Amino acid sequence: MGNVRVHFSMSLDGFVADPGNGFGWLAHTTDQPELVNSYAERTGAILGGRKGWDQMPDPSAAYNGQFVGKLFILTHHPEDATPHDGVTFLTCDVAEAVRIGLEAADGKDLEVFSPTIARQLIERGLLDEIALHIAPVLLGDGLRLYDNPGGAPIHLHRLDTADAHSEVDVRYRPVRETISP
Repeated sequence: MGNVRVHFSMSLDGFVADPGNGFGWLAHTTDQPELVNSYAERTGAILGGRKGWDQMPDPSAAYNGQFVGKLFILTHHPEDATPHDGVTFLTCDVAEAVRIGLEAADGKDLEVFSPTIARQLIERGLLDEIALHIAPVLLGDGLRLYDNPGGAPIHLHRLDTADAHSEVDVRYRPVRETISP
C-alpha cells in the first residue's frame, strides 16, 4: 500500500496559498522537473479540498499534466461543484476519503493537496509524510500549511538525512527593486 503524503509548494513564511486561495505567487519560482516527474510517477491518486478545486478546477494542472490517476475532491456541497471527467466528489469523513483514495491509488501514494484535510489527517494519525518545496517568497498572509492556534506542537522526523531531528538550512537574499529617478 502507498503512503499518504501532504505535498505543497510553500512560501518561506509558511503559506501554501495567497489570501484568495490563489497560487499566482508561484509564477516567480521554477520547478525542479526531475522532482515533479518523481512525484507524478509515485502518485496513484490525489485528494484535494473544495477551496483548491474552486480556485483551479483543472485536473491536468496536477504535476504539469503528468499525473495519471484518480482525483478526489472532499466537499460538504458537491451539488454546486464544477464537475469534470475523472473527478469524484466525496462527502464522507476524511478517514473514509483516505481509504477510498488509497484503494484507487492501487499501491501507489495518495497525495493530499489541502492544508485543511492535512490538519485533520495529522490530528488523526493518518499522515505518513509531508513533502514541501520552499519557494523564495514571503507572502505575509494567506492559507497556512498548518494552522492550529493553541494546539500542541507536532514534531516531525526528517526523511532525507541521518539526523531525523536536524534543521533544514536555506539561505536567501531579498530582491532589491531598482528605483528609477
